Amino acid sequence: MKLHNNTIRGVHSALDAIFEQGQYADKVIERTLKSNPKWGARDRSFIAETTYEMVRWWRLINYLSPSNDYWDLFGTYWLMQGNELPNWEEFSKINPEKIKEKYEKLENPAILESVPDWLYQLGKKELGEEWETELHSLNEEAEVVLRVNTLKTTRERLKAQLMEEGIRTYQIKGYPDALILEERQNVFRTAAFKAGLFEVQDASSQLVAAALGVEPGMRVIDACAGAGGKTLHLAALMENKGKILSMDLEEWKLQQTKLRARRNGIDIIERKVIEGSKTIKRLKESADRLLLDVPCSGLGVLRRNPDTKWKLSPGSIQKVEETQAEILQTYPSMVKKGGQMVYATCSILPSENEKQVQKFLASEAGKDFELIEEKKVFAHQSGFDGFYIARLQKK
Repeated sequence: MKLHNNTIRGVHSALDAIFEQGQYADKVIERTLKSNPKWGARDRSFIAETTYEMVRWWRLINYLSPSNDYWDLFGTYWLMQGNELPNWEEFSKINPEKIKEKYEKLENPAILESVPDWLYQLGKKELGEEWETELHSLNEEAEVVLRVNTLKTTRERLKAQLMEEGIRTYQIKGYPDALILEERQNVFRTAAFKAGLFEVQDASSQLVAAALGVEPGMRVIDACAGAGGKTLHLAALMENKGKILSMDLEEWKLQQTKLRARRNGIDIIERKVIEGSKTIKRLKESADRLLLDVPCSGLGVLRRNPDTKWKLSPGSIQKVEETQAEILQTYPSMVKKGGQMVYATCSILPSENEKQVQKFLASEAGKDFELIEEKKVFAHQSGFDGFYIARLQKK
C-alpha cells in the first residue's frame, strides 16, 4: 500500500488528541475524518484503522520505536505490520533490523500484549492462567455486529436488503438477532439503517436483554440505560407492548434513546433522569423486570475501545466497584415480589462480577433474592466481547 503524507498526519493528529489531550478514540476519529472532506473512502479507512491499531499496541510501539516522535512511532508500527517504509526523510532514524532484533529479545508479557504493568498483574491475579489467553483475544480487532430490529424486519430479509446495498453479512448460531459484516463498512449511511431496520450491537451485548426474559405487556426498568442500546432490544423483545422506563444519571444520554426509539418505531419507552435516592424509592416494587447494566471498567470490550486500557487506573477500578455495590444496595428495591433482574457488566473481572453478586446476596438488601443463573462470556471463547450476566429472582 502506498503511503501518503497527509493521511499519516491525520493519524498523528488523532493520536495527539487521544494521548496528549485525553480524548476518547471514537470521538477523535469521527472528528478527524470530518476535518478533511477531500479524503476518500480508502483514506478515511486507513486513518481510522491505523489510529485504532496504534492505540491498541501503543506500549509495544513505544518500546520498539527509536523515539516518541510521531513519525518514528508510525514507522515502527508500519514495520510491525510487515510493510516496507518508503525512503522518506521523516523515517531516516528508523532501523528495521534494530526494531526486529529488539522485538525478538522481548520477554515482558505486559509489553508484548501492550497493557500497563498494573493491569497485567490485576488480570493475572483475578483470572489466573486464563488471563493470558483472554488478553491476547482482547487485542484482536472486533467484528462489526448488527442486531436486527425484529419490529420491522427479519434477519433473512435484512441480510438480503443489505446485500442489495453492497454489504455482505453472515449469521451465527446462538445469536438469533445478529448479523456479522464480512468486511468493515460504514453501515450508518445505508437505507436499511435510516429505516430503523438494525442497530450496531456486539453479539455478547445482545445476550443481556435476552437474559431478562421479558414478555409483551410487562413493566420493565432499564436503570443504567445510557444511550439506550439494550432498552431498544428489550422493546423489540416485548413486541413494543407494555412499558419500559429508561433511566440514567445523564439527560443527554436519554435524549439519544429518544431519537433512536423514533427511528426504530418504538413508543413504549419513557425516559427518566435519576436525580437521587428519591427517584428510586418512588419506584419501589414497580417493575416486573429490572436491568442493571452497571458502570464497569470496560475490560471486556478492549477490542473495540482499546484506549480504555490507557485511561484506567487501580483507583478508577476501585471507584467503579464501589458504584456497582451502591447500585446493588438500592436499585433492586424496584423489583416486584416474584419479579426478576439482571446484573450485567462488560468486564471480565470477578471482582466486578460474581463477587459483587455474592456480596449482594449476603447483604440485607439481597436477602429476598436468589441467583437463577449466571453467564461469563470471554472473548477467547465466544469471539466477541467479554461480558458477565447474572439473572436473579425476588422471592
